[in-house]
Amino acid sequence: MTAAINILVVDDIQQNLAAVEALLARPGLRLLKAASGAEALELLLVHEVALALIDVQMPNMDGFELAELIRGSERTRSIPLIFLTAATREPSYSFRGYEAGAVDFMFKPIDSKALVSKVKVFVELHQQKQQLSAQLKELQHALHLNELFTAVLGHDLRTPLSVVMNGAMLLPMMTDHPKVAVTAQRIQSSARRMAHMVDQLLDLARIRSGDMPLRLAAADYAELCRAIADEFHAADQAQRIDLASSGDTLGQCDAGMVSQILSNLVGNALLHGEAGQRVRVAIDGGAGGQVAIRVANQGVIPAPQLGCLFEPYQQGCDSRKTGQGLGLGLYTARMFARAHGGDIAVQSDTAQGTVFTVTMPRQPHSPLNPQEQQSA
Repeated sequence: MTAAINILVVDDIQQNLAAVEALLARPGLRLLKAASGAEALELLLVHEVALALIDVQMPNMDGFELAELIRGSERTRSIPLIFLTAATREPSYSFRGYEAGAVDFMFKPIDSKALVSKVKVFVELHQQKQQLSAQLKELQHALHLNELFTAVLGHDLRTPLSVVMNGAMLLPMMTDHPKVAVTAQRIQSSARRMAHMVDQLLDLARIRSGDMPLRLAAADYAELCRAIADEFHAADQAQRIDLASSGDTLGQCDAGMVSQILSNLVGNALLHGEAGQRVRVAIDGGAGGQVAIRVANQGVIPAPQLGCLFEPYQQGCDSRKTGQGLGLGLYTARMFARAHGGDIAVQSDTAQGTVFTVTMPRQPHSPLNPQEQQSA
């Protein structure tokens, strides 16, 4: 059964309270009657109210003073207020009422049809607000369950994946048949790609749940970049990454998170850059409070895609278009940077190619929560 919606009526004359009650009485509405401002405040401490009808001329605490107290509380400041008054219609009088927080003025004798109509509008608005609040809670609950499912699924997939990868490594040792070696290589490649997707899902679950504790330690950003460049250097191929650093590249960071940021940006630069062109990684420690890392190639990102690069699951905005991932790499990279109090920006045009710039504070401050990170 739906709970009744409360309407607060404040008037020091009992006959006026009874008249308003008789006028507004209907199923689903409950009138809370107060003969003074103090009684009204006591009722507001206990009940949720969709609308307050307040008489202006009352002893001890008039309607304007009551309205100011209602507006001064976080819990009650959003309640719509309609003043009922027999006073003059002078503009200065109305101005004071609106300044106190009124949404409307009604002068006595009250037009009953107008009052019923106005109350009906505010009751419907309150019902819509309640429905939206309930829907939001349902969506939040569904999102939480989805995040739990993603985290559990990602965690449980790791064990069978490890078995597959280890088995693929052993296959070539058991026979010298060339087709077995080729098949084993394909299995290993697919398993590594799947492991990368699982890691992305786990990263997403961590971000959504707010479970991103920073394991801060002293680190050299230049050394972290050099280690990532070495990982992408195939022994049988020429090095495609030019690495340069300047200034003081030391700082406090979570080296694991920063390595994931760099791995994603460098991997994308190698994958999406012009064939034969080198990727440039520059670490700039010239600023006192931060370190900047720039990853550049000669590729150009189409303008329509620039606005959605850092959004999750965006087709064509990440390595997903080549089957390398789920479209989560740049999203998680930015979230990891923001967890440190830093950020990632991108510029792309035909003159300079594409440049991703990571700015990281040397001493990370209190990180944003996940909602703030996504809206920043």
